[in-house]
Amino acid sequence: MTQPLKLAFIGVDNPHGAGWRDLIANVTTEAAITSLVPMYGGTTASLQQCYVDLPRYTSTTELIATEQFDAAVICLPNDETVAVVQQLAAAGKHILLEKPGAGRVTDAEQIKNAIDQAGVAFQSGYMFRYDQCANRLRQMVSDGQFGKLISIESKYVTSDVNRRGRDHYLFDETVSYAGFFSWLACHHLDLLLYITDQSVKAITARVGVFGDIPATVEDGGTALLDMQHGALATITGGYWVPRWAGEMYWTLRGSERWVHWDPRKENTGGVIEIHGPQPQWYAMEDEFIAPADDTPGYGGVNGVALLRDWYSLIRGEVASCRNTTQSMVDTVRLIENIITASDEGRRIDC
Repeated sequence: MTQPLKLAFIGVDNPHGAGWRDLIANVTTEAAITSLVPMYGGTTASLQQCYVDLPRYTSTTELIATEQFDAAVICLPNDETVAVVQQLAAAGKHILLEKPGAGRVTDAEQIKNAIDQAGVAFQSGYMFRYDQCANRLRQMVSDGQFGKLISIESKYVTSDVNRRGRDHYLFDETVSYAGFFSWLACHHLDLLLYITDQSVKAITARVGVFGDIPATVEDGGTALLDMQHGALATITGGYWVPRWAGEMYWTLRGSERWVHWDPRKENTGGVIEIHGPQPQWYAMEDEFIAPADDTPGYGGVNGVALLRDWYSLIRGEVASCRNTTQSMVDTVRLIENIITASDEGRRIDC
């Protein structure tokens, strides 16, 4: 029987750190956390008791020099990821990189180059690529069920800056480089590329601080993206809810059908309402309901699928994960172009 992979966990108190560790605990027959590099000033406020006695290191350099491990889960601020990834890749360690992975295209490209040149297995934290509803939409687009795809509308509104506090690193331009579009809208930008399997031709955007809480990064905005085959995609959202709460919706419209996707529909794993053609008196109406999920950890059942995809790549059972170094760079490039389009007040050709 193959021994479980040994994982180093880097960035204990990342906002998703505890969630990642609980997620990894779902499949300990395949991999287990065996060492820690806390980072974030060495704090371990979110560390579960089952991990407190693991070997703990003050730096990635010390980890590599001392510990025997196969792969690393990296959950760090955008300004720290490049150097850590380069060290681990050069040491032949496989890498799971929490999204977005980088805050600037130059950094993302350095990460891609280091991983690709080392030939290590890469996975990133975009879990919606493993979501049943997202993959059903991807299939609908691929099958041509929309006819000509006309528009894609994404809404993502979540807790305001005060929930974490203005001093949190996510709202520090010198650390994160961007705000809402880097930390949260990145999910929808990545998913737009995945569902449509199209590139973006051009971007127009208006982002900024629209709420009443000052910040050095954007708290939200709207981006208009011209897709490769002529569809218009709009992504609107921000840190605009005065409590721990959020709203998330998608609508896709085509010449032959339109759908509404509610990823957070109560007591489900997401619902797609499908409205089809009415050639005569009978209209096509349908829905797809993903089952409710109570899997513990960040991303639940989608996160488990993401992990298993990465483990399969490490074992040489698949050619790549659904997330790749190129898809990571592509999403960071969209974020950077959205910020630039807004700052310069012009359309950016991609």
